[in-house]
Amino acid sequence: MIDTPAVRRLLVVDPCEDCHRLLPGLRDIGWDVDSSTLENAADCTCDVGLLRLQPFHLERPEAVKELISRSGAEWIAVLNQEMLRLQNVGDFVCEWFFDFHTLPFDVSRVQVTLGRAFGMARLRGKGTIHIDQLEDELLGISKPIRELRKLLSKLAPTESPVLIRGESGTGKELVARTLHRQSQRHSKPFVAINCGAIPEHLIQSELFGHEKGAFTGAHQRKVGRIEAANGGTLFLDEIGDLPLELQANLLRFLQEKHIERVGGNQPIAVDVRVLAATHVDLESAIEAKRFREDLYYRLNVLQVITAPLRERHGDLPMLANHFSHFYSQETGRRPRTFSEDALVAMGKHDWPGNVRELANRVRRGLVLAEGRQIEARDLGLISHQAVAPPMGTLEDYKTRAERQALCDVLIRHSDNLSIAAKVLGISRPTFYRLLHKHQIR
Repeated sequence: MIDTPAVRRLLVVDPCEDCHRLLPGLRDIGWDVDSSTLENAADCTCDVGLLRLQPFHLERPEAVKELISRSGAEWIAVLNQEMLRLQNVGDFVCEWFFDFHTLPFDVSRVQVTLGRAFGMARLRGKGTIHIDQLEDELLGISKPIRELRKLLSKLAPTESPVLIRGESGTGKELVARTLHRQSQRHSKPFVAINCGAIPEHLIQSELFGHEKGAFTGAHQRKVGRIEAANGGTLFLDEIGDLPLELQANLLRFLQEKHIERVGGNQPIAVDVRVLAATHVDLESAIEAKRFREDLYYRLNVLQVITAPLRERHGDLPMLANHFSHFYSQETGRRPRTFSEDALVAMGKHDWPGNVRELANRVRRGLVLAEGRQIEARDLGLISHQAVAPPMGTLEDYKTRAERQALCDVLIRHSDNLSIAAKVLGISRPTFYRLLHKHQIR
């Protein structure tokens, strides 16, 4: 069987006269060439882009940055000698372009550069993936995240309270927002309260509101967070940090479906669905008399447990690339991919801070990266030379090696399990059997 050559799509933006003379030769060697203005370039798809860089692009660079960030292609700048003498042009080109060419063209060099850019685009799977496709907040393809999405689709249409449990940074608020977004209350307010972040003397007023003159400084009526969520969803984050006195007031609201503002005596009916989250062991808190058992049973009607990042094998590359695109807008730098060393280091890291830690490390990496890729040191992680595991039996070593091989190959090929199995030199059924054996997916 003969492989069909991949279509090589080239987009030339605002082509100059030299560009027009170059294009017939590129078509002759197999390039599918299209041209466009900068304004319309976002509507075109390509593997490699050629952009005639002008002085006004440096004065107003946002349009060029936006195009390069969102296109997913590799871009080559075309400059004349005058452009090369402009201040900051070197930094701009190095930051945002794969390579550059000065006019007039050296045709053979252009062809080589285009070929390298196309190879890089194919290697990175670019030209087809856009960050706009990542609409689902709960990103990932691992077994825990797939099961979580399936569970949330069942729980969202109900009106029952849900208790969301998991380590800090595992996305408990994202779970709550997903439940709200998929519920019949999606067009109504979603109000989140961090019970551990509000000063204790203000919690009652924040939750239930107060009347004018209820206490010193209460110069006007205040609607509380519970009342503000009327018709929608109330999310109580870190519910385990709520003081016992307020737990009693919250329990009364859950039972009676109405509140009274501080300083008021008029009951106010409030219709909300209550979601609560915690990273602490509420059962132990009940035994220690720090959490009311009756409130626990009111909140724990349905339960969701978010998996730590270290158990979400195969999700790291997708999440890291998502954060690279997301924070590139904040840092003003082009989204960067991750070196092999960085991917291995991420795979070996335990992620005690979970997804929140990953987001912060990628944000740091974007700022510190000096090359075209983010390295392990930019993320603040050690290189892939891992600390030797403790001694064990030969069978222990075999089991660890087998599991590590599966985790490593998933980091690189989580989107194509056939390739993952081929890399390990085993059949796809054997690959699935090993995943099940080690409870990875």
